[in-house]
Amino acid sequence: MDDILDYFLCDVCAGKDFKLVYNFCLRFHGVNFSDDLIYDETVGKRFQCTKCGKTFSRGEIESGLALLRKERIKRN
Repeated sequence: MDDILDYFLCDVCAGKDFKLVYNFCLRFHGVNFSDDLIYDETVGKRFQCTKCGKTFSRGEIESGLALLRKERIKRN
């Protein structure tokens, strides 16, 4: 049997190429032993379609790939 490639496609433009986009933030929160705020640095990752610019989370892409798997298995 030959290989079959099913790609996750952008739901706006059907593009299949994505680039990683980062965002950086500080999360400030209090602690129960002090009135001072402390912070955590956070890096967010999104995947941007190179054709139309729409962004997707890792979870959205994994859900899309899971649907592709289910559809492919159902067809065979």
